[in-house]
Amino acid sequence: MGDNYRQRSNAGQDGNALMQLVILNAVLFVILKFIYVIYLSVSPNPGEFYKNVFNWFAMPADLRALGSRPWTVLTFMFTDEHVFRFIANMFWLWAFGYILQDLAGNRKLIPLYVYAGVFSAAIYIAAYHLFPKLNGQIVNAFLAGSNPAVMAVAIGVTVIASDYRIFPMINGGIPLWILTAIYILINFSSIAYGDAGSYIANISGGFFGFFFVYQMRKGNDWSAWMNAFFDWLRDLFNPDASRGSKGAKDQFFYKVSGTQPFKKIPNITQKRIDDILDKINQEGYRFLTDEEKEILKRAADKEDL
Repeated sequence: MGDNYRQRSNAGQDGNALMQLVILNAVLFVILKFIYVIYLSVSPNPGEFYKNVFNWFAMPADLRALGSRPWTVLTFMFTDEHVFRFIANMFWLWAFGYILQDLAGNRKLIPLYVYAGVFSAAIYIAAYHLFPKLNGQIVNAFLAGSNPAVMAVAIGVTVIASDYRIFPMINGGIPLWILTAIYILINFSSIAYGDAGSYIANISGGFFGFFFVYQMRKGNDWSAWMNAFFDWLRDLFNPDASRGSKGAKDQFFYKVSGTQPFKKIPNITQKRIDDILDKINQEGYRFLTDEEKEILKRAADKEDL
């Protein structure tokens, strides 16, 4: 039970969804940079790379160009050309995404990231078509980078728990809202000479992060269908995963015998541990009951013996 327990526990605590987002961003960034180097070795004109490769991942502001590559509404949020911006975005994504998964579970991060990216893309396109100053630049305008999606994660997790403390060794900890304020200041520090459309997209991402959490608090979980779709894909390519899961009628931890029809099984079973870890993935550690926390503690102590 030891290896399986540690593996599931680490996945629930650290959040494999966060790892998936960072890895996907990193892989695409490295691939594009590798192709860029190849293009430079063949031709000194980098414009060929952007025309033949990069433009097929970045999202154009012009609807006519978008019609020829509609998938860029999704790919742009995983595409970047600036090394330092990419590193900064991954740092902030990890910082805020880790906290989000600790507070809300493992199944909110990817839906929020994708939703915010698509919403920001729509606002970005609308801005370039509605504002005359931007409309004159629409032919050469494109949106790339995870900034709007990361902004949504930052605002969303801050709305959930603005008084969440980081670095508790420093005078009791720094409130999360201060970290978010620093991130916003850095993000908009170059607004005077930057791309106005990109900053509009970032603001849109932040707004969507707030609205996503607002709806979640009202009981409207917008991540449910997307997570169900991901689960269907996982089961489609890994049939053994679905066979191991049981319906609600099989998830009781009591046995019937004699005059004690509801006698609780005293042993800590692997099934019980797995269900608790699944709950951490879906809802977050903070939503565990005292009994479930005690079971995890006893299991961990048992493994250390």
